[in-house]
Amino acid sequence: MTHDDITADAVSGPGGTPPGPSAVRPAAADTDAEPTGRDTAPSPADAALPPELAPAALTLFGDRLDLAAAYAELLATDGVVRGLIGPREAPRIWDRHLLNCAAVAERIPSGATVLDVGSGAGLPGLVLAIARPDLTVTLIEPLARRTSFLIEVVERLGLAKSVRVFRGRADEAASGSSGRDPISGDVVTARAVAPLDRLAGWSLPLAVRGGRLLALKGSSAAAEIEEHAEVVARLGGGEPTVQLCGVGVIDPPTTVVEIVRERMVGPARPAAKKRARGGRARRG
Repeated sequence: MTHDDITADAVSGPGGTPPGPSAVRPAAADTDAEPTGRDTAPSPADAALPPELAPAALTLFGDRLDLAAAYAELLATDGVVRGLIGPREAPRIWDRHLLNCAAVAERIPSGATVLDVGSGAGLPGLVLAIARPDLTVTLIEPLARRTSFLIEVVERLGLAKSVRVFRGRADEAASGSSGRDPISGDVVTARAVAPLDRLAGWSLPLAVRGGRLLALKGSSAAAEIEEHAEVVARLGGGEPTVQLCGVGVIDPPTTVVEIVRERMVGPARPAAKKRARGGRARRG
C-alpha cells in the first residue's frame, strides 16, 4: 500500500463511514478497482499450502492453520477479483504474505492491542489476528472497497470478537473524527505503506507511551533508519532497530524496523505573529 492509497479517500470525505458490517458487496464496476490482468477466474488451488512450507505454517499458526488456509483462499479468489492483490501474487500467498506477516507475532506481547495502519487486504493485521487469538486488532484502512473486503473476511472467518475495521486514515484514527473517539494501541503495524519518516508521523501518535511501531521492511531497512532517525526522534520515537523475525522458521526471515514511542509529542503549534513597534501585531 502506498501513500497515494492513504489519501485517496478524499472522494468520500474525511473519516469515511463508521466501522460496521456491510451487507452490500462492491459492484464489479468499482471505480477504485485495479485491473487484475487475468482473463480466467482465479482458482482456489492458487492458495494451496506448498508441502515444503507446511512445517513453518504449522509452527506459526498452530491449531489455527485451517483458519489461515481459509484466509489464503479468500485472498487468492475474492482478493484477486476485487483488485486487492495482483494475480501473480496468488501462488505466492503463503511464503510472500502469510508466513512473512505471521513471523512478526514474536515481537508482540501477550494480550496486546494492535492497530494495523494501511491494512489493505489485511496484511499483516488479519494474519496476526489469526495466528494470535490473544490479540485485539484494529484494521485501519481508508478505501471503501478494501474496508468492505476486510469486514466480509472478518465475518466469514469468525473473527468479529477480536477484530474491528476502522475506515479512515491513521491521523483520523489518532485524533478522532466524525464523532468517533481517538484510538491507540500497544503495537502499531504497517507493511509496504510509506518511507519510515512519513510512516512514523502517521503511526507513532497511535501508540501508547512505551508502545511500539513494527514496520515490515525489506532490504532498505538500514538505509531508511540512517536517513530518517532524526525525524523519528523529533516525533517522540526512540532509536529505530532492525529485528529479524522467524529466524530458523522461514527463509528469509522477516525484516522489521521497531520503534518505541518514548515521548508524547503533540501537534506543532503555529508560529507567533511578529509584533511591530508599539506592541501592535503586523498585518499579514
